[in-house]
Amino acid sequence: MKKIESLFQIAKTLPKTPGCYLMKNKRQDIIYIGKAKNLKQRVCSYFDKSQKFSKTQALVKNIHEFEFILTNTEIESLILENNLIKKHGPKYNIRLRDDKTYPYIQINHNEKFPQIIYTRKPKYKKGHKVLGPYPEGYNLKEAIKAITKIYKLRDCSIYEFRSRKSPCILHQMNQCSAPCVDYINVENYKEDLKNASSFFTSQTRRKEIQSNIRKMMHSYSQSEEFERAIILRDSLTSIDAFINSVQSQKVELNKSLSDVDLFSFHFHHDEVDLSFYEIRNSLLIGSKNINFFNTYENEQEFISELPSLLFSYYSDHKHPPKFIFHSLESQTMKQLNELLSTLTDKSISSKVCPTGLKSLLDVTKEHASNSQRMRKENYQNIFKGLKRLQSLIGLDEMPRHLECYDVAVWQGQSPTSAKISFKDGKADKKNYRAYHLKVRPEGNNDFAMLEETLTRRLKSGNYPDVFIVDGGKQQLNTFKKVLEENEVNIPVVAIAKAKATQTKHTFRNQKITKSQERLFIPNRVNPYPLEKCIELYRIVTQMRDEAHRFSRKLHHKSEHKQFIHSDLSKIEGVGKVTIQKVLSVFQGDISELSKLNPKEMSINFKISEKAALKIINFLKKV
Repeated sequence: MKKIESLFQIAKTLPKTPGCYLMKNKRQDIIYIGKAKNLKQRVCSYFDKSQKFSKTQALVKNIHEFEFILTNTEIESLILENNLIKKHGPKYNIRLRDDKTYPYIQINHNEKFPQIIYTRKPKYKKGHKVLGPYPEGYNLKEAIKAITKIYKLRDCSIYEFRSRKSPCILHQMNQCSAPCVDYINVENYKEDLKNASSFFTSQTRRKEIQSNIRKMMHSYSQSEEFERAIILRDSLTSIDAFINSVQSQKVELNKSLSDVDLFSFHFHHDEVDLSFYEIRNSLLIGSKNINFFNTYENEQEFISELPSLLFSYYSDHKHPPKFIFHSLESQTMKQLNELLSTLTDKSISSKVCPTGLKSLLDVTKEHASNSQRMRKENYQNIFKGLKRLQSLIGLDEMPRHLECYDVAVWQGQSPTSAKISFKDGKADKKNYRAYHLKVRPEGNNDFAMLEETLTRRLKSGNYPDVFIVDGGKQQLNTFKKVLEENEVNIPVVAIAKAKATQTKHTFRNQKITKSQERLFIPNRVNPYPLEKCIELYRIVTQMRDEAHRFSRKLHHKSEHKQFIHSDLSKIEGVGKVTIQKVLSVFQGDISELSKLNPKEMSINFKISEKAALKIINFLKKV
């Protein structure tokens, strides 16, 4: 009995109740997770020959066995599916990755003298106040700098703040109240901080501060304190730009509808684009576009999956809206609202778009359509590049998970290698890995180091669809040898520049001349010139360049630590544990250590003051 027929017979014995199913391949990797109102009916549909699901054929070919988990209701199965997908990251499941970040303001009230920080990755912790998000182009960074100067708040890092013994030059320029040396008490500093932060939260306060600065600037000019007047003038330029941006971007909405996402999509047989227009605090802060490879049979099947996709997207959202406006059918909206109601830490509901915002919803739909069109016209269609790779290697399905490898070594010292992971043509940084390699007596030996890297990598499982190695035929053969020895049937290609050949091609009416990038493919006599497919060229060269950057970063860091370790090891009475504590924290130049006093070093590196004194005295003599 064939495997699919066997799985079909097992699926027939499943209960007709809600639940989730987990599909596994021969290596026991979970490759797909789904949910069902009726487990028996849904799972049987994968293996029933009378069903013709062309886009799931590749998945079915790879299924070796499946597991199931029962739930009480369909909604419970949707929630469980979302949690399982996040935990296992299966190859065939669609994940809506929100890669775009907006600027925020962060104030850490756990610090004695907090500062106003510009960030794109706010920390939602106890004692941390987060303001925003703010739209792009608001000159927020410059506005923060200006307000910090005007209210004389600290602008230094916590490390600099703790180590300072005398006021810095900013205090001399009347731009800092020098809390580092207690020239201002905590109560007065926090009052200044409160007034400064109100500029970003209150339109009335913005106008007041703007008016007060003008008066102060005029007063300084009258008293011929021109340097102070110039500082205020420069600050006022940044403040005016921020205020003008806020006023020009204002969206007229009822206050109860000030936090809104407008959602639409564009469905195409190759790709699907989702578009979100985001309004926060009555400001249109921007739009987000998420696209993915279309694995659905038709648009109706995709729409039926939208509740679980949007639920997954918003369950991870750091600053979700109160409302999602759309044009979805009532049944789809009802299921989405049931799912969103389970997010107890968020208060989100979906509604049919009100008349007043329908024109903006139309723009949202156009945004999704045009985003897809522009990718195609500008050779940025990721899936076209991946399909070309599929054709070149002769794979049954489009490769979606790629890994690229590079080795960094100089004169046989501190050899390192890097693994770069891309999924659907985008960097998957959580799966980047770095390897410290053996120092070999013969010095540089790229092939031996590649062999060591891949041998170690294969032990962790969860293999990609294709391995990519930086180099030519010899690197390719090295990878093939290791894969064959470990009985791993994963294709590998190599990327390398032609040694002498120069190539010219035109892109956007510009002639580009560069060394030809070539892809070495097993069983192919001549390497494939990547310029023939710009989409594939971009994916592979980006991965190769990222692997270069990552491996060299690790290499330089390793070299740096070796040099510092070599110097510190010469100090009598300072043990290996103490040196390791210093190296685990310190990243700067070794000469900077000598500028610290024993107490500061003891606090920063968690070592004894006695050991710190020995290190400082030694470094001062060097």
